[in-house]
Amino acid sequence: MHQTMIIAKMAPTDADAVAAVFGRYDATSMPHQIGVRQRSLYRFHELYVHLIDFDRPADEAMKIAQALPEFRTHSEDLRPYIEAYDPNWRSPRDAMASRFYHWTSSAE
Repeated sequence: MHQTMIIAKMAPTDADAVAAVFGRYDATSMPHQIGVRQRSLYRFHELYVHLIDFDRPADEAMKIAQALPEFRTHSEDLRPYIEAYDPNWRSPRDAMASRFYHWTSSAE
């Protein structure tokens, strides 16, 4: 399992609209095509946090996604609600947080 976290800006009042966009997207075969196993969306004040579990490395999943016309449509549907946190953003990779600590219970 490969986990990725995307950070961006979002007005707190747009959370329901963003959830609806993802609901439509997740009801298609697209998440399975790129290897999404699970996703969670969070908001914290003006921050949008998107936690994704993939069955492959995130870079590989993003390459597959960017080649799919439906993914570009999905991205366009999110454009009115999600703004890049980094003003120098060029690709989804620029919005991915870097994990610097991880712990797992030895009981798992």
